[in-house]
Amino acid sequence: MIADLGFFALFIALLLALYACCSAVVGQVRGEPRWIASARAATLLCFPLLTISALSIMYSLATLDFQLQYVAQVTSRSMPMYLRLTALWGGQSGSLVFWAWLMAAFTSGVMLRNWRRDRDLLPWVILVCMFTLAFFLVLIVFFENPFLRMWQGATGAVWTAMWQPAGAQAYLPVDGNGLNPLLRHPGMIIHPPVLYLGFVSFVVPFAFAIAALITGRSDDRWIRLTRRWSLVAWLFLSLGLILGSRWAYDVLGWGGYWGWDPVEIAAFMPWLTGTAFLHSVMIQEKRGLFKHWNMLLVILTYDLVIFGTFLTRSGVLSSVHSFAQSAIGPMFFAFIAITLSASLALLSWRWNTLRSEVEITSLLSREALFLLNNFLFISILVICFLGVIFPLASELLTGQQITVGPVYYESATGPLWAALLLLMGVAPLSAWRASTARTLGRAIWKPFIASLLILAALLIGGMRNPGALLGFWLCAFVGFVTLYEFWRGAAARSARGENFALALWRLVARNRRRYGGYIIHLGVVLLAIGIIGIELFQQETQGSLAPGERLQLGGYQIEFVSLIEFQTDDGRLVDRAVVDVYRDGRYVTQLYPRQDFYFESGQPMTISGLYNTWESDVYVLLVGWEPLSGQKATFKVYLNPLVNWVWTGGFVFILGTLVASWPERESIELAAPSRLRGRRVAAGARR
Repeated sequence: MIADLGFFALFIALLLALYACCSAVVGQVRGEPRWIASARAATLLCFPLLTISALSIMYSLATLDFQLQYVAQVTSRSMPMYLRLTALWGGQSGSLVFWAWLMAAFTSGVMLRNWRRDRDLLPWVILVCMFTLAFFLVLIVFFENPFLRMWQGATGAVWTAMWQPAGAQAYLPVDGNGLNPLLRHPGMIIHPPVLYLGFVSFVVPFAFAIAALITGRSDDRWIRLTRRWSLVAWLFLSLGLILGSRWAYDVLGWGGYWGWDPVEIAAFMPWLTGTAFLHSVMIQEKRGLFKHWNMLLVILTYDLVIFGTFLTRSGVLSSVHSFAQSAIGPMFFAFIAITLSASLALLSWRWNTLRSEVEITSLLSREALFLLNNFLFISILVICFLGVIFPLASELLTGQQITVGPVYYESATGPLWAALLLLMGVAPLSAWRASTARTLGRAIWKPFIASLLILAALLIGGMRNPGALLGFWLCAFVGFVTLYEFWRGAAARSARGENFALALWRLVARNRRRYGGYIIHLGVVLLAIGIIGIELFQQETQGSLAPGERLQLGGYQIEFVSLIEFQTDDGRLVDRAVVDVYRDGRYVTQLYPRQDFYFESGQPMTISGLYNTWESDVYVLLVGWEPLSGQKATFKVYLNPLVNWVWTGGFVFILGTLVASWPERESIELAAPSRLRGRRVAAGARR
């Protein structure tokens, strides 16, 4: 009964989404506002209907309704309640329902705003949002239905159908397969919803951009309307990537935070174009430039979001992050082709109306440096895209999938990241419109000298790796430039009598977008320090140890103490080692690396033992054991320098995004003078 309710809610939502698309277009073409109002109402109704559908799935998961194929695939009796509920996004069909529910929620939020000033955009925003939602609902209803039940015929064969076929009876397995062990980590409970929020949020700026193209509006109104949406989308996408990195570090046994996995890159690519877009729109708002760029970037971001979802759910590429093989791959490919072709055709149609009224007059101006910023981000995107599709192209041409590894990505993108870091240090100090080497030099010399002192300190300390010296110097340069900008602004305010700390607080509060961006830059600096440390100075070793024997790595010694095997109440067979960690002969801690084997799914999971310091992580993996030969065990040990700077940088990065996206009080401040003028006029009339 609950499953039927969920399916009918899903199906009605699909019909309403299709109706909203048609009604919005008809209303606009015929000039009949009542049709557009009807489309808006249909759009708003999709959210409660999909809420019913999602709650129906969660109820079935919570009550272990194993007749539903989806429930049997992703839950088991041994799973705790919180894992059963989060299994909504733990499988293919459930995650698509969750995606559609978020899409409906965000679209409803857009529909509830005041459209009085932007009525010409409304029908086209409805069309784009509901067309996207309808696509996902078609996938769910006809290809990945989470409400399919399992039935057993007289011959014992089991198949799935929504309703009972003739001669069949309900099939109820004794237990389910359980959630994939990799998805039971706390990071994976949070990571997918956050990533989906980032994906879905970017649909809103795209919808407004397409509406602006259709209506021929060449101003920056659509950018101002979607600024908050873009920042929120970027915030969640960034947070999703950081959480995914932490999950990979804890669970996958890679010894690192990033493996250049195809699905990782698929989520990273819209972040690249979204980041370029957020930088580029500032130039359009300030100078009226980059209108073509902004349209192109938001179109690419939208289709890369769909492309990333396609790679994850189609099973066309092998990845620890992806779902199983599915028939929805061709549907995704067709949708991407249609939306990208239509969007680019619209952009081509309106190309001349988007021409800028001004030109870049100086190669060192802030506008020119932001344009270079765009080129660098797009270059990294092209490298990542070619690496992701290369296995598909090789299979098409040779019949065999040939993948490219981290060496390709790191060697190809490394110089581009270094150039982006340099731009982060130079661009904030360059002037708008016209900037010369002399004026830039006057603004930049102090942080430049300070960064050279850091470089000298590294050389005196014995560092000789050219890549590390360049990378750490760039980090120091960008960090000092950013701090210098905070100091200059706060010092100017404190010169008027304000306390320096209060001046700094008010400086950020009055220009959250600018200084929130600077906080993001500081987060990037910390991230870069951590990445340079682990990428260039990571050490590893492996060896088989008997109890009492040690492995040496750097200044650390890892001593194997014991190994124990036991079974847990939640259906795991755990092999846990006990190892003592010494540094320069002094005991520091005890770690417990282990391997968990899940009986339900027949899958193992490796959990590392971690000793954290600001300087480095000791990362110990249990990779094998021989219980019949004196409890001998094999360990793989990594020494990861500065890796915790990555997580700290991610936190600062998110903090800066929150500051930049927090609503400013400019409307209140602008309204105050008008109220004051109103009082003066009234007083004059009384006199």
